[in-house]
Amino acid sequence: MAQPRIIFDHDGRHPLIYMYEPPMQKEELEAGVDELLGTPVEALSLTLGDAQSLLYDSRVGKLWGRDIKKWPHVIWKRAHQNFSHLIKGGHDPLQVLCDRAHARGLLLYAQLLPQQGPRERMLQSWENPRFKPDDWRDDLRPMEIGNKGGVGADWPGYRAWDYALEEVRALNMDVVAEVLARYPLDGFELQLNYCPYYFHPDEAAAGLEIMTEWIGRIYRAVKRSGKDRELLLRVPADIDGCRAVGLEPLEWMRRGIVDAVVPEASGMADPSADFGAFVAAAKGTRCRVLPALQSRVDSDRIGEGTIEMVRAGACNFWAQGVDGLYIAHWFGGWPYGVDFYEKLREVPYPEVMAAKDKIYRVPTEGAAPAQQAVSPMVANPLPLELVQGEQVRVAFVVSDDVKKWDRAGRVDAVILRIRVTETTERDRLRFVFNGRELPESMLRRVNRMYAMQAPRYRVFGYWFVFRLEKKYWPKRGRNALAVEIVRRDGQVLPAAQLRDVELEVKYLMGKNFHRQPVDADLGPSL
Repeated sequence: MAQPRIIFDHDGRHPLIYMYEPPMQKEELEAGVDELLGTPVEALSLTLGDAQSLLYDSRVGKLWGRDIKKWPHVIWKRAHQNFSHLIKGGHDPLQVLCDRAHARGLLLYAQLLPQQGPRERMLQSWENPRFKPDDWRDDLRPMEIGNKGGVGADWPGYRAWDYALEEVRALNMDVVAEVLARYPLDGFELQLNYCPYYFHPDEAAAGLEIMTEWIGRIYRAVKRSGKDRELLLRVPADIDGCRAVGLEPLEWMRRGIVDAVVPEASGMADPSADFGAFVAAAKGTRCRVLPALQSRVDSDRIGEGTIEMVRAGACNFWAQGVDGLYIAHWFGGWPYGVDFYEKLREVPYPEVMAAKDKIYRVPTEGAAPAQQAVSPMVANPLPLELVQGEQVRVAFVVSDDVKKWDRAGRVDAVILRIRVTETTERDRLRFVFNGRELPESMLRRVNRMYAMQAPRYRVFGYWFVFRLEKKYWPKRGRNALAVEIVRRDGQVLPAAQLRDVELEVKYLMGKNFHRQPVDADLGPSL
C-alpha cells in the first residue's frame, strides 16, 4: 500500500449525516468521498465516534443514540435516524464509504475517539429542563476519572474515562478489533487529542507505560489484520503537554509501534507551530510525521483562513522537513466551494506556493473562548496587555525567501499589520521588528476605535499598518515583533492590548507583471 502524504480528516457527522434530511440515501452518503475527488487527498480518515456512540453497525459498542427515547437535541436525533435507516437498508455507513473510496482510488482510515466524555449521558441531559447542572457531580460512573476524587467538576477530564482501568482499555480495544476484522480498511487512527485526559492527575506519570503498552497492543492488532495497514496517532503537539496527560508519542516512535504521527498544535490555524521534536524523533525510524494543518481562524473578519493564510502554514510546515500534511477540520467549510478546492490544490507543493501571496498571522482569541490546552505552549498567545514603558513581544516564523524573489523582480510588497485595542489618538507607541524600530514614514494608521458593523463580530481599536522597506523585510525563520506604549492617554482606564499581528508578502507573477485585478492606476480600459 502506498503511504499517503495528504490525509483528509472527515468527521462523518457535521458535513454528512447531520446535513441530509431523513431518510438519507446511499448516494448522499457516498458524497463524503465524491466531494474530494480530483484533489491531492490520497486518504480519508473517517470518524467512527467513540465506543458509547458509534457511527457504524457495531456489535461490541453502541450505535449513536440507540437507547435514547426522547431527544433533547434534534440534530442528534437526525443523525440517529439517518444511521438507522441506512443500516436497516443494508448500507452500513463504514462499509459504503470504504467501498466508495476504493472504487475511486482513495484510501480509507477509520478514526476512533478514545476519549469523548459521557456522550450518552450528554444525549439524555443536554437542554433537558429536568436535568440539573449539579447532576454532573452526582451521577459519576465507576469508569470515570472524577470518581476517584481529588479533582473538581470544572476540570476538563472530570467525566472522562479512566484509562488506568483495564476494562476501559479493553472496551476500546474491542471496537478496534471489530473494525479491523469486518471492514476493508487501509489504516486506523486513534484521535488522542480530542479530549486529551486519560488519567487522574496523580496517576499521569504511571499512566505513561500503561498507554504505551495499550498502543503497542493496538499496533500489533493492526499489523496482524493486514501487514500493509497503518496505525495513525493524532496527539497534542507539545511534548510536555503529552506527558502531563499520560501520552508519550516520541517513545512510541522509538519503539516502532506507530506508522504515522499527527501532532496537532490547537484547533485553530497556527502557521508558526513547531513540530521539530517529532521530526527529529522520526529520523532512523519508519514513522512518518504529518502535522495537522488547520484552516480555522475565527477572527472578526473571517472564519476560515484565506488561501494566503493556508499557504503560510503549509509552507512553514513543509520547511520543517515533515513527511506530509493531515488536513484537519477543514470539513467545517462544508458545503465546499471554489475557495476550498483552490486551497486544497496547492498545499502539497511548497515549491508552487513559494512565490505566491501569503499572510503569516499570530493566532488570537476569536468569538469563542480559547480551548483549554494540555500545556501553555499551545495556548493562543494573543491578546497581550500593554503597559507603559514595558515591551510586549511576539514571535512568528516566515518561510519565504523574499531576498531571492526580490532579485527576480517578483516581490510586490511586504506589509506588517498590527492592531491595538483600547488605544486612542493621544497614545504614542513604538514598534520594533527584528531589532529595528519601524519609522513613522512607513506607517499608516487606521482608525477603528468604533465600528457600527463587522463581517463577523466587532473588535475595536487602531490598526498600525507598515509597508516595509527592504531593510526591514522579514528573515527566513523566526521573526520577532516588540510593541511598547511610550506615552499613554491619561484619561483612559482600560488597559491597551496587542490584539492582532499579521505579516503579508505579496508577489507578482513575473517581473513587472500586473496584479489582479489590473492595477488601478493603469485605468479601467487596459
